[in-house]
Amino acid sequence: NPYNTKRGEGMNAMAKERNAGKKGKQGNGITEGVIWKQLLIFFFPILFGTFFQQLYNTVDAVIVGRFVGKEALAAVGGSTGTLINLLVGFFVGLSSGATVIISQFYGGGREKRVSEAVHTAIAFSLACGVGLMVIGIAASPIALRAMGTPDDIMQYSLSYIRIYFLGIIPNLVYNMGAGILRAIGDSKRPLYYLMASCFTNIVLDLVLVVWLRLDVRGAAIATIVSQLVSAVLVVLQLLRTKDSYRLVIRKIRLNLFMVMRIVRIGLPAGLQSVMYSASNIIIQSSVNSLGTDTVAAWTAYSKIDSVYWMIISALGISITTFVGQNYGAGKLDRVKRGIYVCLGLSFLITAILSVTLYLGGGYIYLMFTADAAVIAKGMEILHFLVPAFATYVCIEVLSGALRGTGDCWIPMIMTAVGVCALRVLWILVAVPLKPDILTVVFSYPLTWSITSILFLVYFYCFSSLKKFNVPLPRLRRRRKHAGTV
Repeated sequence: NPYNTKRGEGMNAMAKERNAGKKGKQGNGITEGVIWKQLLIFFFPILFGTFFQQLYNTVDAVIVGRFVGKEALAAVGGSTGTLINLLVGFFVGLSSGATVIISQFYGGGREKRVSEAVHTAIAFSLACGVGLMVIGIAASPIALRAMGTPDDIMQYSLSYIRIYFLGIIPNLVYNMGAGILRAIGDSKRPLYYLMASCFTNIVLDLVLVVWLRLDVRGAAIATIVSQLVSAVLVVLQLLRTKDSYRLVIRKIRLNLFMVMRIVRIGLPAGLQSVMYSASNIIIQSSVNSLGTDTVAAWTAYSKIDSVYWMIISALGISITTFVGQNYGAGKLDRVKRGIYVCLGLSFLITAILSVTLYLGGGYIYLMFTADAAVIAKGMEILHFLVPAFATYVCIEVLSGALRGTGDCWIPMIMTAVGVCALRVLWILVAVPLKPDILTVVFSYPLTWSITSILFLVYFYCFSSLKKFNVPLPRLRRRRKHAGTV
């Protein structure tokens, strides 16, 4: 039968491709070895990389807060930061689809598919970069006014955000390139590139803001130049490698099949990020109505608690790649154990960091401002929110694990309802009744707790991962018969 012959040849080709891929990945420990060690080996470079990524944003805030004033501090982290997170966060969520499919292809040894996905991902980031640059520059004045940005920081905010979006393309290229490297198990090089970017930003901040006195414009220029440095470094690494994820300039194009897969998996994460940011825009608008001191305190707090968010985010990225590669390799029992180990590590780290920030947060505030009113308001926020961090752990780890298997839409819907919709409802109903900062920030632990319960119910009762009680060999036969990776 010609059909059976052709199908058999195709399956043999897939098997050869997997075997060739496995020969080239003998050093890949994600699909083998002690789980907690492999998670931590992958986690720490991501953590330190995220730390350096946050550090140059924090350096911007520290330098402009100290050398320009509290209005400039509010401008670089208040409404502008929320808008940047809205647009850039959507792309980063969307690009996570590329990370998932590349990790699955790489774990399954599908070298040709890895190459196609890499070139499509880079082309996709360039196209999205042009779109975000145009949207960001054109729409930011309207958005800032709609958010009720105070008049005394409006000009600073406009200057900062327009320069930032002018240099957005390198930011997206770096994020996509780093996602490709992490998908194949390399979390160290993105760290090195972010370190170089961070040091570049610190030097340029001192030169442009302190010496040349370019206020927030200098901070924005320093940020986009440092992002260009990291983008160039990650692209050079992709060009130099001999592995299946090697980048060849002439092959950069949009493969429709890969774009559809990237969007299908990444769109829920992108929409989830947009909904988070949209709800935070409403929260920022409520904060803006409480005065410049509160805006500055909220901006400084967001830099302090970013230490926790970069840790939990690194754990989420780690479990996504871990699950993606092991799922692609058919090691589903290892997927289950990895999720439980990651949950345990997350709760332990959360407890340690929560106590540290609660007791030492006052000293950290002094880095940003010496204004007593701003510090007092900031400590009020910190002491209220930090003890509630543990209620978010299940959302990050379980959504990351589900994303690694390609299950993205239901987690996105749960997040949309449990976090975003409920948070907006709280702001619209409760804040007018009692307009103070604690009423505003109560929306966070409330929505985290409810959404965590939703994730636990879905994970254990309805998700595809609840089928772990099925014997592993039987699952492998099903997957082979289906011809899936």
